[in-house]
Amino acid sequence: MLERVPKKAVPGDYDRTWLSDDYFDLIVWHLPSGVIHGFQLCYGKPRWERALTWRSGRGFSHMQVDDGEHSAWGNATPILIPDGAFPAETVVAEFQRRALDLPVELRQLVLKKIEEYVRTRKA
Repeated sequence: MLERVPKKAVPGDYDRTWLSDDYFDLIVWHLPSGVIHGFQLCYGKPRWERALTWRSGRGFSHMQVDDGEHSAWGNATPILIPDGAFPAETVVAEFQRRALDLPVELRQLVLKKIEEYVRTRKA
């Protein structure tokens, strides 16, 4: 189940909520009014982590997370790199199973945006 993760404020960024479990990280950005500005749904932890990001006014991106840990002698900061394939059925099924305790509005928004992303990629 997705649970809140303690977070630090990021200067110059929107307020955010971070939820996590062993498969997902869900970061949700909020406007000062409390309205959701966007989210990043990271999935496939820990083996092949990828991120679907949606931000209001910007749209979608889908990236792979390069964790920066290529050797035991030096680790770099994780970065996002392009990744094309999005396993929508798997992500939706896992999200529905793991997000039962999230507010209904948030759960519905994420599922709606996943559906929109898939639909726009097929067009």
